Amino acid sequence: MNRFIYYILLISIGISSCKKSDNPATTPPPVVVPSTYSFAELKVNDVFNGFSYYGVNNSPIIKITFSSDINPSSINGNVRLVDGNGTTVNFNSSLENSNKTIVIQPALQSLTRYILNVSTGLLNAKGEKLQSSVELTLVTTVSDTDKFPRISDEELLTLVQQQTFKYFWDFGHPTSGMARERNTSGNTVTSGGSGFGVMAMVTGIHRNFITRADGLARVQKIVNFLKTADRFHGAYSHWIDGNTGKAIAFSAKDNGGDLVETSLLMAGLLTARQYFDGASTAETNLRNDITTLYNQVEWNWYRNGANSLTWHWSPTFNWDMNLKIQGWNECLITYILATSSPTYAISKTVYDEGWARNGTMRNGNTYYGVQLPLGEASGGPLFLAHYSFLGINPNGLTDAYANYETQNKAHAMINYNYCVANPAKHNGYSANCWGLTASDIPNGYTASSPTNDRGVIAPTAALASFPYTPTQSMAALKFFYYKLGDKIWKEYGFVDAFNLNDPWFASSHLAIDQGPIIIMIENHRSKLLWNLLMSAPEIKSGMGKLGFSSPNL
Repeated sequence: MNRFIYYILLISIGISSCKKSDNPATTPPPVVVPSTYSFAELKVNDVFNGFSYYGVNNSPIIKITFSSDINPSSINGNVRLVDGNGTTVNFNSSLENSNKTIVIQPALQSLTRYILNVSTGLLNAKGEKLQSSVELTLVTTVSDTDKFPRISDEELLTLVQQQTFKYFWDFGHPTSGMARERNTSGNTVTSGGSGFGVMAMVTGIHRNFITRADGLARVQKIVNFLKTADRFHGAYSHWIDGNTGKAIAFSAKDNGGDLVETSLLMAGLLTARQYFDGASTAETNLRNDITTLYNQVEWNWYRNGANSLTWHWSPTFNWDMNLKIQGWNECLITYILATSSPTYAISKTVYDEGWARNGTMRNGNTYYGVQLPLGEASGGPLFLAHYSFLGINPNGLTDAYANYETQNKAHAMINYNYCVANPAKHNGYSANCWGLTASDIPNGYTASSPTNDRGVIAPTAALASFPYTPTQSMAALKFFYYKLGDKIWKEYGFVDAFNLNDPWFASSHLAIDQGPIIIMIENHRSKLLWNLLMSAPEIKSGMGKLGFSSPNL
């Protein structure tokens, strides 16, 4: 009986299996041949350059060709043009090439980024969907229209100086008179930037932007503030609270003395001391106060026992940062002022071993057709050629390591030639639009240079190079003002930086970038600041000790 049941079950399973295999529901579906309707070709103004186009005119002709003819009714909603904010931009469209090519003609704004997207919902005449979407980026060019009336070159230089001067005069901190770090810094003032600001005030008097009496009063206000502000063996912190004079930490362990910032401050103060040479009690007191502040900086203490100056000292972290001040960079002025000190001077050995590194700061290689005496490859950011030379005249200046006129002109020309060559193919770089240095960038800050090129141009780079590249700097100035003025010319002069790749224009102004513009334009025009600082007896003595030779000493 059991065996019978077993066989019955086997037969039942077999029958059931045969019926299941014959079930139409399990028959494989028919094979569907995919559409071959796809993107074929793209041209913007009759040129194919991938899917990103820079320097596009405001009325481009965009042609997108497909493998089969388009259903005209599906264009609307499936071909979309938007600007950088996502706002839809209208355009005219038509078909050509047997309806295989869509011709798109928009009216665009200058210096704007656009995205054109063709979705898979674009149908062909058979009703088939596009295999994959198409997207391209368009960045429009600078408008050639002048944004302001043309004036003479001399009038333009004066205008730029006067507008930039407002950063230090109108926007100076109300309590301390010091320069704020940037236009959003509130009570945070900057030591080095205030040194630049003092030089700017001397320039402002010279150019009749303010009276001598008003300038004297502002500089004395700054000096009175500095007499009570925090000092660390005579050196000031990078940032200071403009109300209280208390040090503000620049970074985690940088909450004490900053010798480089102090040297930039002292260079400005000594320049003002030489300018205010009158016999009045007010000018005499200012000169005496400035001399006292300078003489109280313990330059040699910042050696930290070595034959090199050290950048920082913290009352909390002592020498933990241990950043040696070594050339070539912006800190030549630090060694000059340290050697020139009547009270805490360093020796020439510290200059030779610490700064010059016994000659290893030399370069001698050629970049973009120009030989560079000192420093890093391709020169580095241009502020290296500016900060120390706001008051030190490089013309005819030599020592054992370089001719500094040659050095700074070479550095500026390498920067210029790099931007003209534009190996990174950044939008907008040209003989009229150049200059890489430390500045704000989108969502950050960096020291731009030919070896660190983020596509960001900083006006201070070219404009503070006027003494080195007058023709190239004037071309840049005219471009910045006349062609980009609607974007970058603001209340305190030119904004800090801009990028024409994905058009971005900073809203910021920084003291350390605005200052060199007004100062170096003045040195280009009259040598005012150079003549003043180089006339200081301490500077003459100190540079002589270091072996400098110059017709201006």
